[in-house]
Amino acid sequence: MSIRKLLLPLTGTAAGEAALTTSLMIARKFNAHVTALHVRVDSRDVAPLAGEGLSGAMIEEMMSATEKESGERAHAVRSMFERFVARQEVTVGEPQAGAPHATASFASVTGREEDIVAQQARLADLTVVPHPDAGEDVSSSDALHAVLFDSGRPVMISPQVAPGSIGTRVCLAWNGTAESAASTLAAMPWMHKAEAVRILSAEGYQRRGPAAPDLAAYLALHGIDASITVFQPVGNSVGAGLLAAATEFGCDLLSMGAYSHSRLRQLILGGVTRHVLEYSHLPVMMTR
Repeated sequence: MSIRKLLLPLTGTAAGEAALTTSLMIARKFNAHVTALHVRVDSRDVAPLAGEGLSGAMIEEMMSATEKESGERAHAVRSMFERFVARQEVTVGEPQAGAPHATASFASVTGREEDIVAQQARLADLTVVPHPDAGEDVSSSDALHAVLFDSGRPVMISPQVAPGSIGTRVCLAWNGTAESAASTLAAMPWMHKAEAVRILSAEGYQRRGPAAPDLAAYLALHGIDASITVFQPVGNSVGAGLLAAATEFGCDLLSMGAYSHSRLRQLILGGVTRHVLEYSHLPVMMTR
């Protein structure tokens, strides 16, 4: 299955610009369509947060200010989108089956971002989300976790700086779990186009399930020649060891399962998913 439709939630941050560039690179690679989606805050959601003791006029004023700010942000995000697609010479229009070139469109809707993004992602081959800003807790990324937990589809975390290439040297983080199996399936279109593919595994990362040689044999049935590297933790961190092994390979796309342990456990204790989200400087595709 090829990649034909990408969803890109946009909020107007600098990381959002890098994600837009990344999305357009992917669209060019697969002749795909990018739907840039900006979710505006619903001013009616402000009223329950206003608290008691405020008059109707004060609440009305707060809602009006929220509506104005939301409109200004939506205009800024759309302007950014139009500027970028013009620079990249990407055709703006609705997606068409078998289009011989990349296309893109912009949509602005009002509602709760996590709900709308998760719903729209269910009919996208890939959702690209901006990397969390420096100092931002990765657990606060509503769009990222909405796609991971409520769409059934893969999500790509764009690096903070747009990559020079993407998908030419692909790494699979393998630990035998259902999540890593799903990530392998999501990476199939990439691996068929890649110059080189490497499976990354480690004793402290492996769970009960097929081992890396089993995965390599499976990929060979699909015409994919994948090498295997057994990496070591760095500073007792499996996540750091994984990123170091990917960097050593010259990886420009890492595909991995997310949250094999519960999200709460990773939030409190840390984990491979959390480490990669915080420290990766390359495109990372996650599935759950």
